[in-house]
Amino acid sequence: MKRRSLLQRFGFFALALTGVIIFAACNANNGTQQALDVKEIKFGIISTESQSNQKPLWEPFIQAMEKEIGIPVKPFYVTQYSGVIEAMATGDVQLAWYGGKAYVEAARKSNAEAFTQTVNADGSKGYVSQLIVNKDSKIAAEAKALGENKGDEYVIKNSKNLTFAFNDPNSASGFLVPSYYVFAKNNVNPKEAFKRLIFSGSHEATALAVANNQVDVATNNNESLERLEETNPEARKNIEVIWTSELIPTDPIAYRKDLPEEVKQKIRDFFYNFKDEKVLAPLAWKEFIPANDAVWNTIRELETAKKIAEVESNKDLKEEDKKQQLEELNQQLKELQK
Repeated sequence: MKRRSLLQRFGFFALALTGVIIFAACNANNGTQQALDVKEIKFGIISTESQSNQKPLWEPFIQAMEKEIGIPVKPFYVTQYSGVIEAMATGDVQLAWYGGKAYVEAARKSNAEAFTQTVNADGSKGYVSQLIVNKDSKIAAEAKALGENKGDEYVIKNSKNLTFAFNDPNSASGFLVPSYYVFAKNNVNPKEAFKRLIFSGSHEATALAVANNQVDVATNNNESLERLEETNPEARKNIEVIWTSELIPTDPIAYRKDLPEEVKQKIRDFFYNFKDEKVLAPLAWKEFIPANDAVWNTIRELETAKKIAEVESNKDLKEEDKKQQLEELNQQLKELQK
C-alpha cells in the first residue's frame, strides 16, 4: 500500500486544525573562534539493542572514522536514549547517532546540530513505526480479521484487557509516532487505557517481550524487526505486525555546535564520502547524505500535533485556557511548516 510521508500528512492535519571537553575559544579582540587541541571524540550510540549486539556492528565503523579524521574516537553506548542526550549536553559526547525524536530533544537542550542523514541499504530515506503482537495469540487473529492495517483499532477497543510496551520516551518509532497516530488522534490516554503499561527501553526488548508472551502488544519498527531476523530468527518468527505508520525520516548524525570548525569539516568529509559496503551493511546503511536540522521538523510537527490533540480532548481545561493553548500550538505548527 502506498504511503504518504508524515510531512505530507501534516499538510492536511494543519488545515483541519486551523569525556574530553572539546570546545572553541573565542578571541576577545575580534570574536573569531580558535580551535583548542582536540585529543579525543566520544561518539554516542542510542540503545536500539543490547551493547553486546551493537559493539561488533559499530567497531569497524568507529575504526574507519578514527583513521580518516586522525583523532581517537571512542564509542559511548547507553541503555536509554536520554543517556546520549544528557552526555552531549554536558560535553561528555561530541558526536552522536540519534533517532529523530531523540535528536529534536538534543537540538533543544544539548547544543546538537545534525549534519547528515542515514540512507538505508535499499536506498530509502524513511522507515515505519509498527505495533507487534505474538503471532500465535488471539490478538493477532482478531486484529487481522478487521482488515489491512487495522490493528490499532483492535488495540484501542480492547485496551483495558491488554498489556502494552512502548520502547523509550525519546524514540520516534517506539513512542512519539504511535502516541500520536494510535492514541492522541483517538482521544485515548495510554497511561489510563491499558491493564498494564511499561517502557522496555529498546526495540530489541519490546520485540523479545512480545515473542516470549511477556506483553500483549508493543511498539517497534521495520528496521529493528529486520535486524532481529538476523540476531534472533526464532523470536522473529513469533512476531506479527498488526499496524504500520506513515514514513518517518531516517536517522540524523549530529555533533555539538561548538566543536571546532576544522574538526567538524573532517567529520563531515568522512561521513559524506564513506561508502565501504562491508562496514555499512551490518548497520543496514548504504551511505550518508548532507542534511540540516530542518529535515527533522517533521518530528517537531508531530510533537506539536500530539499536544494539540491532547489539549483538544482535555475536559479539565477551561475554554479560555484551551483556546489560548491551541492558538499558541497552531502558531508553532505554522512556523514549522514555513
